[in-house]
Amino acid sequence: MKRTSRLGRAMLMALAAGSLLAACGQEENPQDQQQAAPERQPHPVEVVAIERQDIAMEKSYPSLLRSDDEVTLVARISGILEERHFEPGERVEQGERLYSIEPDVYQAAVNQNEANLQSAQAELSRAQRDAERFERLLSQNSVSQQQVDQARAELGVARAAVAQAEAALASARIDLAYAEVTAPVSGVIGLSQINVGNLVSPGSVLATITPLDPLEVRFQLPQRDALELRQQLNGRGGESIRATLNVPGSAGAAAQRLEGQLDFLGSRVDDRTSTVQASATFRNPDTRVLPGQFARVSLDGLKRFDVLAVPEIAVTQGLMGPQVFVLDEDEVARARTVELGEVAGPWQIIRGGLESGERVVVGDPAGIEPGTPIDPQPFEGDAETLVEEVEQAEAEAEQEAAESMQEQEAAEAMPDEEAAEGGEDDA
Repeated sequence: MKRTSRLGRAMLMALAAGSLLAACGQEENPQDQQQAAPERQPHPVEVVAIERQDIAMEKSYPSLLRSDDEVTLVARISGILEERHFEPGERVEQGERLYSIEPDVYQAAVNQNEANLQSAQAELSRAQRDAERFERLLSQNSVSQQQVDQARAELGVARAAVAQAEAALASARIDLAYAEVTAPVSGVIGLSQINVGNLVSPGSVLATITPLDPLEVRFQLPQRDALELRQQLNGRGGESIRATLNVPGSAGAAAQRLEGQLDFLGSRVDDRTSTVQASATFRNPDTRVLPGQFARVSLDGLKRFDVLAVPEIAVTQGLMGPQVFVLDEDEVARARTVELGEVAGPWQIIRGGLESGERVVVGDPAGIEPGTPIDPQPFEGDAETLVEEVEQAEAEAEQEAAESMQEQEAAEAMPDEEAAEGGEDDA
């Protein structure tokens, strides 16, 4: 039941009560004074002694879907784009080959550098043998120290040449690997930005891969919700927080709903928006939901701990603001102004005005005013069922009132029709 309809009904009740009090202040008919007012019968309604409890919240937050693992493929080498190994829009797996950029040219460069390395290694072996031989001859005084130093220098140059050839070969092999562009992540690949046969250079954008399963969704939590959730995640609730992604349908299509799990809650509050960033991951096996769509993320399992709450239907609007009816020791309803907190499904959290143990009317307050005797009925604790029953009763009453009004209008229209028929007969 909508809060506006209940508050409107309560305002009418309050105005009626005010008119009654004003009328009581006027001079009464002596005959009425002699007649004793009939005793009012107790009004049967659900009553409960409220206690502090943990209330499950139903929170949802807006989000613009995005894929944080989206990858833009760029060329790392120069060359002609020779082949494309995929069709745009299809799913590709991590490591799958996507493009070929002149691999033969870069394979030839690898072969050349392998030959250069072999040559440098052979020169190193010769220089090492010469250096060892000159060392032996020096011990026999057969060569000069200058000749030995020269041999040692040539050995050092040969070693440097080998290292240089190894580095060149490693670079050539890296370029060869870049000649075959592979998928760094799994996902759906978009249109190719460069056609086969064109020249590409380092930095040329080739295509974009968008992972769609799982789908990571980022959203913002209000500061209070984030603090309560962090307290719950730190052990007070001891429960995991489930997440539901609700994506509205477009052009008559059905809305999409995905189940997931909250997997990140930020550790700082944004000073511009007073919000905390969070993210949840959702399985999207049929890729029904795409990045760029607007959606709402609902968190199931979020709670408010140790709070007083009453069914939302129990709150009415009094002259002093929101109020509930509290029973005194004589089973009589007394209005109590309260301070409202959050709404948690069919429950209204009360931040002030009530104490634990007080008996509160939690059923439909229609027909109840301050001073009404109450026949307390047990409350089973199912606020949702209680609200549904009251909504159904109100809908039936509205339908009966509408039917009665239609019948009355029809009855009022009948004399006019008869008079018109009589006039025609006289003519």
